[in-house]
Amino acid sequence: MSVDSISILKQYWGHDEFRPLQEEIIQSVLDKKDTLALLPTGGGKSICFQVPAMILPGICIVVTPLIALMKDQVKHLKDIGIEAVAIYSGLKSREVDIILDNCIFGHIKFLYLSPERLYSELVQERIKHMTVNLYAIDEAHCISQWGYDFRPSYLQLSKLREIHPDIPFLALTATATTSVIADIQDKLAFKKKNVFVKSFLRDNLGYMALEEENKSGRMLRVIQKLGGSGVVYVRNRRETQEIARFLVNNGISADFYHAGLIGKDRDDKQEAWMQNRTRVIVATNAFGMGIDKSDVRFVIHLDIPESLEAYYQEAGRAGRDGKKAYPVMLYQQEDKNRLLKNLELSFPTVAFIQQVYHYLCNHFQIPYGAGEGVVFDFDVVSFIKKYKLETIPTLSALKFLEKDGWLTLSEAVFIPSRFKFEVNHQELYKIQVQYERYDKLIKAILRSYGGVFDDYISINEYEFAKKLGVSYEQIVSLINALVKMEIASYIPPTDSPQLSFLQDRVDYKNLYVDHVFIRERQRVKTVQIEAMLNYIEHSQCRSQSLLHYFGEQNTLFCQVCDLCLIRNHRVKLHHNIKLEIERILLNEAQTIHDLIGRLSLGDDEIKLEVVRNLIDHHKIKVVDDRYIWNTNI
Repeated sequence: MSVDSISILKQYWGHDEFRPLQEEIIQSVLDKKDTLALLPTGGGKSICFQVPAMILPGICIVVTPLIALMKDQVKHLKDIGIEAVAIYSGLKSREVDIILDNCIFGHIKFLYLSPERLYSELVQERIKHMTVNLYAIDEAHCISQWGYDFRPSYLQLSKLREIHPDIPFLALTATATTSVIADIQDKLAFKKKNVFVKSFLRDNLGYMALEEENKSGRMLRVIQKLGGSGVVYVRNRRETQEIARFLVNNGISADFYHAGLIGKDRDDKQEAWMQNRTRVIVATNAFGMGIDKSDVRFVIHLDIPESLEAYYQEAGRAGRDGKKAYPVMLYQQEDKNRLLKNLELSFPTVAFIQQVYHYLCNHFQIPYGAGEGVVFDFDVVSFIKKYKLETIPTLSALKFLEKDGWLTLSEAVFIPSRFKFEVNHQELYKIQVQYERYDKLIKAILRSYGGVFDDYISINEYEFAKKLGVSYEQIVSLINALVKMEIASYIPPTDSPQLSFLQDRVDYKNLYVDHVFIRERQRVKTVQIEAMLNYIEHSQCRSQSLLHYFGEQNTLFCQVCDLCLIRNHRVKLHHNIKLEIERILLNEAQTIHDLIGRLSLGDDEIKLEVVRNLIDHHKIKVVDDRYIWNTNI
């Protein structure tokens, strides 16, 4: 590894050495090779593209579907003195235009893009004029229809190859089966197969899957016994609050987290947990991406995840410090039934998908022959209620409409208000002199933020209201007045997903839906859920079962999961019962009834099992209905 890489790592990230496989991956990128890197959750994937991008001239384009993670990484890079920007759904065209200009003419080193942004011809055209040094594709499994989290917008990544054919791809993921590994390289048109895989083995994790009628009570006992901090994953937002309240009422410091919280609340809750002011965070699967907390002692699932890939990622947030930690899944028969029912609901008919499209166009009042390129805030819950639709089939219909190129739908994420002055310093000063009512607000904005003449900046209306001693509504009214006078641009906050129509509206009866793809996805999803249920019901060792799923065949029992502990206990119990039988029968022959009655260990079923085994191995002889220890062997 070159001195440059180590010095960059030390200068910006403060580390003296790389984690396993990072060096090899970085060198592969520096050698201009297309590279697929599989590193477990917490394995340091971002360093693998950030370090080489800092060495090479030009800009690194990072594609990720996780907007919250994207914003966190941009903030972190800026905090350590590296210029980075992000373009995601929710930004207006003027903002996107300014960001892209800065990427071409400025000193930006990282441009983060959500994959649906690659549908935009504006974005594609501007990338042509950028000096790109690397394409980094995070969550790369999303490009594969064989993967557990297929994202139709990821199919647009091939356009990046067309724009700059000689720029290498670095595809990154934490989980992928052998078929997904092959599919990622195929879809990204790797010039040559090139994969770096870190073993999926986490030998400090004691995986457990326990059938439990009283899941809340068992969860409480697990948390009390294990100590330390942890995560509890639940199915929906309502349950995050209910379970957090239950834990607090039982004397455990806990809080809840889900994607519906405003950004500041999410940040505050996450920080309190990271700093161990909150011991347990109860969350939906929106929590955890990009969070590197080393001392998590347990991750508890109160519902069954839909795939082993998802489970491995979430469970893998435990024990990153290498010390013993426990991923625990608590389930009931009802949970298994729900998983199978959701599978059935996730693949609606073509007619239903066409109907959802029709309702969407009516909902947003899109005329026939129009609508291409329009973007709306989309409250999917109110849409479902308005048209009396079922939730799971509707969400699935939206995904299939996206795959067929009719629309894109971004994840929900809080985007704060943005503001920019549209006049220069001199013009603004004249406004302050001429209109006294705007003077205090303008001064407050100028004192609080730099660059407000050049770019959109995020603002907090409540802070200005507090500083100026007026109401939030008055601040918004003053800002809107400045906009009306063409002195400023203002974009209010949003926390809704963004729905974009990619084509003009057509008659829904003529809407093309790829039914062959739907059936294939159903087959893939069925296999994944069967693997999840087999993990729960038929594993001999939890860790070994996970490793086999990800293609690591020659593995031993872990000796620390619930099944290994039960088996080891059973082996020890069998051994002790055998010693007790030997002692009794060497002293005096016994009838089977008397022998079973004299044994002090185990229940009758286990006692009989040991006796039968000893007879099969000729350790015990039966003479006239009496059992005798065979001293001749």
